[in-house]
Amino acid sequence: MDILTQANRLEALGNPTRLAIYRALVRAGHAGTPVGKLQDAIGIPASTLSHHLAKLCACGLAGQTREGTVLRCRAHYDVMEQLVAFLAAECCADATAAPCETSACG
Repeated sequence: MDILTQANRLEALGNPTRLAIYRALVRAGHAGTPVGKLQDAIGIPASTLSHHLAKLCACGLAGQTREGTVLRCRAHYDVMEQLVAFLAAECCADATAAPCETSACG
């Protein structure tokens, strides 16, 4: 996995507002959620939400589709899973002690 791509995704999630938005999208499931509902849930102005969604979409963590007059936002679960896998890929790789016994170290 490209470290620059993953760093860009982590940078996007490093903003508290974007992290809250992304968590709301993840909670919404594969169907996603309309922008208006997301705005109500997060409680930020539409222009601010648009700015943060653009960043999440640009790095591939989220996407938007137009359904008539509704703009629906969705988390890209495959990209989220790639990011998590990237973070865990080398868990305990350089450990000199006994292998870890947590589920994170598979």
